[in-house]
Amino acid sequence: MSWIGWALLSAVFAAATALLAKVGVAHVDSNLAMALRTTVVLLFAWGIVFVLAKPGGGGLAEIHALDRRTCLFLALSGLATGLSWICYFRALQLGPASRVAPLDKLSVPLVIVFAWLLLGEKLTAPTLIGGLLITAGAVVIALG
Repeated sequence: MSWIGWALLSAVFAAATALLAKVGVAHVDSNLAMALRTTVVLLFAWGIVFVLAKPGGGGLAEIHALDRRTCLFLALSGLATGLSWICYFRALQLGPASRVAPLDKLSVPLVIVFAWLLLGEKLTAPTLIGGLLITAGAVVIALG
């Protein structure tokens, strides 16, 4: 499957995540809800590493080959994920999922800008227009 198929599946699961989390966070502290979800993600992720490990390499066998830079950036990514989830669960607890999720997707135009500024990715007209449309759509839905 191409990256497009994987990205579309990601969107489907992200939509399910928002709806399931909205129901799950209704009667519990948002931080506790996020911690429970994170525990499931942690167990699931390690399960995938073990189940899909390639004989003679890959998966857990690669852990010894990780360099400091890789570990640093993955750790920082994990911290950013945790902070994002804390904010997302609190927003879901306070607001409707149909308005919270679009604002959360403002991450897409932010990634476009930061990838251009920090990673040197090309900023094409279609990418810029698409980012602006996502921004406008998120704002219209959130304020509507």
